[in-house]
Amino acid sequence: AVNALNDIFAMGGKPLLALSIAAFPEELPVETVRAIFDAAAAKVEEAGAVLAGGHTIRDEEPKYGLAVVGTVHPDGIWRKSGARPGDALFLTKPLGTGLVLTAARKGALGDDELAAAAGWMTTLNDRAAEALRALGPNAVTDVTGFGLAGHAVEMAEASGVRIALEAGRLPFLAGALEAADRGLVTAGERRNRDFVGARAELDGLPGPVASLAFDPQTAGGLLVALPADKAPVLEATFRAAELFLARVGRVEAGSGIALS
Repeated sequence: AVNALNDIFAMGGKPLLALSIAAFPEELPVETVRAIFDAAAAKVEEAGAVLAGGHTIRDEEPKYGLAVVGTVHPDGIWRKSGARPGDALFLTKPLGTGLVLTAARKGALGDDELAAAAGWMTTLNDRAAEALRALGPNAVTDVTGFGLAGHAVEMAEASGVRIALEAGRLPFLAGALEAADRGLVTAGERRNRDFVGARAELDGLPGPVASLAFDPQTAGGLLVALPADKAPVLEATFRAAELFLARVGRVEAGSGIALS
């Protein structure tokens, strides 16, 4: 649900209307179903939108999501295709939700790490988008199922540039790097590696860090490219608003992505 709302923020817009899309088994307690709908409604309201109904079907596996409609001014649309050589790259949330959830299910991480990951997954990108808006970024996308590497490839190809990510600057959730170091791998990571393929140069990157670069994210942060001379102002703006921000690389001439 948060992913769907964040898609609108990643385009520079604001959500207006949301519809529930749900599938629940008949034996699921009514109290559980009600809690899911109530939590979704609260998150939609937090985003400034209205939950106007939806569609529910019976299914053995519980599922819930949102279809969201929003608006953005034609002159304020953020695209993936505007990154330019010389831009600085920023990320507005730490990485590792896929690995933390996998490790928690296997009993390899505790409640504290799981709670921290859940906190980030339920955090809207609205405040980050609002802080970014006045600075006129060249390119923006949110980091979700394709992972950082996959979405960086999309931005690089759409913009006709090369994106260089610095391993030492990548931010990780508590427990994520430890989970990767233990050799835990998600199915999404494998698919993301296949998707990116030879378009990524890993340059001897340590295995755990590479895993996190390909780790699929649930409601991840914004990947932002903007002129490097605006970087100090962006950092000061996010710091003043007490928002997370990590400078993770740069945009160069060329193609594909590099992680080193």
